[in-house]
Amino acid sequence: MRTKGTQATGEFSLIDLFLSHFPRARVPVGPGDDCAVLAPSKGAQCITTDAVVEDVHFKRAWFSPEDIGHKALAVNLSDLASMGAIPRWFVCALALPRDFPRRELAGIARGMSALAREHTIALVGGNFTSARELSITLTVAGELLPGTAPITRAGGRPGDVLYISGTLGDARLGLQQLLSGVRRSTAILRQKRPVPRVGLGRLAARFVSAGLDVSDGLAQDLGHLCTASRVSAELELERLPLSRAVRAALGTEGALAGGEDYELLLAVPPERTPAFERACLRGEVPVTRIGRLTRGEPGHIRDASGRSLRLPAGFDHFRGGRRIDRSGREG
Repeated sequence: MRTKGTQATGEFSLIDLFLSHFPRARVPVGPGDDCAVLAPSKGAQCITTDAVVEDVHFKRAWFSPEDIGHKALAVNLSDLASMGAIPRWFVCALALPRDFPRRELAGIARGMSALAREHTIALVGGNFTSARELSITLTVAGELLPGTAPITRAGGRPGDVLYISGTLGDARLGLQQLLSGVRRSTAILRQKRPVPRVGLGRLAARFVSAGLDVSDGLAQDLGHLCTASRVSAELELERLPLSRAVRAALGTEGALAGGEDYELLLAVPPERTPAFERACLRGEVPVTRIGRLTRGEPGHIRDASGRSLRLPAGFDHFRGGRRIDRSGREG
C-alpha cells in the first residue's frame, strides 16, 4: 500500500496495523511496492470499484468499525456476483481524519478481512491519505471460469423469466429505524452487513441471459436491465418477496424504491427455468419468480394485468440522494 498526505512514521504504522489483519497475498508482488503484480489468469477478468463515505453510506455513531469494513467490501463483491465472477483480489484506498483512532482502524480491518476470508479474496495493495471524513474506496477483481460469458444487463430477451434473490426493502427499513432511534433489528443488520450473493452469481452464470445487483432499488434497477436489453417487463407485484416488517412499514412501493438490498435480479430463458430453480434449491439459495421480460418500449414496466406501472424512483447520489447528515437526519 502506498501513502500520501500524512507523516511518514504515522502512515507506515497505520499501514502495518491494517495489513496485520489480512493473510499474506499469494501474488508475485503484493502490498509494499508502487504496484501489485498479479499472475496471469485463464478466465476473463471482471473489475469494479465502489466507495463508502461517512455521512453518506454510514454514520460512525451507528455503525461499528467492523460493520464499515464489511460493507465496504460487500458492496464491491456484489458487483462481482452480478457478473458471475469468482473473487480474486482487491486494493483498498483509505481516507482518514488525522485523529482517527487506531482501534477503529483495526476494527475496519477485522470486518473487511473476515469477509475477504469467507470469499477467498486477497488484499494486494492500496493507499492511505488524510481527509476530513472517513471514506473507503475499493477496486476489486474477479475472474470468470474458462468458457463462461459474463452476466450483463444487455442479454435479456422477451419471454425470459425474472427472478430476485432474498427479500427486498430491508436495508431501507433498517435506515429508517436507525433514523428513528432504533439500534438493533433484523432490518438494521441488513443495512449494516449486506450479504453479497457470490455463490448465486457463479451458479446463475450457467443459466441466465441477463442480470445485475439491486443497489438502487428494484424499480430503478429493473428499468436499467430493460433499457440495456431493449425490452419491457411484466412485474407480478403480489409475488415480491417482502418481510412482514417491510410490508407493514414501507409497503410494496417503498420496498421497490429501497436501495442497498444488494440482491441479484436475474433473467432466465423459459426453457432453463426448471434447471435453474433446481440448482438454486440444491444450493440453498432463495430466489423468487417475480415476472418476465416482454416486447415493447424499452424500460416500460407493466403489472400482471397489463396496466402500466408508475414505479417510484430509486436512490440517486446526485438527485436528492439519501445523505445522512451529522445530526443523523436523512437528506
